[in-house]
Parts: sequence; C-alpha cells; structure tokens
Amino acid sequence: MDLNAPSRWNCIDFISDLHLQASDPLTFQAWKRYLQGTVADAVFILGDLFEVWVGDDMLTLESGFERQCADVLYAASQRMDLYILCGNRDFLMGPQLMAACGSSALDDPTVLSFANQRWLLTHGDAWCLDDTAYVQFRAQVRGHEWQRTFLSQPLAERIEIARSIRAHSEARKQTQATHVDVNSAAATAHLESARASHAIHGHTHRPARHALTNRSERLVLSDWDMSAKPPRAEVLRLRSATTRNAHSFTVERLPPTMASGSGQATPSPWD
Repeated sequence: MDLNAPSRWNCIDFISDLHLQASDPLTFQAWKRYLQGTVADAVFILGDLFEVWVGDDMLTLESGFERQCADVLYAASQRMDLYILCGNRDFLMGPQLMAACGSSALDDPTVLSFANQRWLLTHGDAWCLDDTAYVQFRAQVRGHEWQRTFLSQPLAERIEIARSIRAHSEARKQTQATHVDVNSAAATAHLESARASHAIHGHTHRPARHALTNRSERLVLSDWDMSAKPPRAEVLRLRSATTRNAHSFTVERLPPTMASGSGQATPSPWD
C-alpha cells in the first residue's frame, strides 16, 4: 500500500503499542490528553492500540471502555487525519471499528511518501523471523479460515480464548533467554523492495534508531505504560522543512505532554 501525504501535512506523529485496557486508566488518560492537544496534522498508530481485540462487536461490551476509546479517536479525527495499522494484539480490528474511530486502516506494510522521502510503516512483528514459534502462530491466525471460525464464536468465548493465548505467550517469554528482536536482514530487504530509506515500527518495545546500511535505517517506537516505574510513553514526530528549494525533515522523540504543545523540545535534523 502506498500513501502520499497531502501537501497540507507539515507535522506527523507516530505512536504504537499503547495496549489500551480498562485496567490501566493512567495510560488511557495520557493517550486521551495527547490526542486532544497534539499539533500534528496526522497521527499514525502502528499497531497494538488495544491490549486485545477479538472482533468489532467489542464496541458493544457493557463496560463501555472500547467505545470510549473509539469516541476519543473520533473526536480527534475532526481536526486531524488518523491512520491505524493492526498489531499482533489487535489484528482483528475491522471496518466497523475504523468507522467508529473516524480512522483509516493501513495495510502492513505501508509506504508513506512525505518530505521527499519514502517511509516504510509496519508493526514489526512480521520481521521477528528468529522467533519461529511466533512466525508459525502468526501465519495461522492471519489466515482467512482461522479468523472466520474464530469470529463465529460468541464474544465471551473469544475473550477467554484470547486471555488463554496471552497467558501462554507470557509464560513462554519467561523461558526465553533473550527477547527476540527484528531480523535486520529482513528489515533491509523490505526497505530495498519498497525503495524506502526509513522504516518506522513498534512491537519490540525498544525505542531506538538503528542504521541498517549507509542509506537506510529503522526507527523503533516506544510502548506506552504510565503505570511502570518510570512511566513509558513517547511520540515520534516528523516535520517537513524547505530551505533554499530543498526538502528536508526533522525527527523528534517527545513525551506525550510535549507532543501536545505544553513543552518544547530540540529536534534532531536527519537530512
């Protein structure tokens, strides 16, 4: 999927791995305040917006939390463009949710053309090729037949199945000596195929900038957990700039409060 940024976009924010859930009100409130105040022309959520999403009928749950999240996004969509890409926790997000959020769904991956650059956007889990057990699981649950069968079950049963899968995944992580990261060769190959120089992704919860070749890099987004000590939350912001008829861009990593205009930060120019 290719997406050309409109000429009116000068500032774009990227976030991911918020893992929104009713049991974590601090993260929800920080995310809500950020969306209410960000100065960005567009916000891209690159996966794992929710801790779990087992179908768009979650919008009907009596707790109302999922509907509240959708309402926050819809209000933000009235003053900026919103794009959402599925992650490994919420890959069953569908058109009903996107409509409720006033957001556009993104393919994984998507190439964004902005500031005279091509940016490859992905959640990142598909590039963790060294975790062979997850690669096999991902191939299964992303299949049409598995999803059709799963979504045909009652909502309460789907929620319980998701909890069981998540508990098994957490237990498996405890037995791993190291957390599996993105495969650099795979990332480089995808960038070359997309004719892009920059990849932006989440999933690994390891915010950093990694040089892949002399002309390509990947920018890793932070997860959000305001209950952690210290709290974790970060916005990656791109700004376009034109100087002497040349296009350039700046990159900033900002806490949500600064991204919403309540503080100042010094950008890092990467021309």
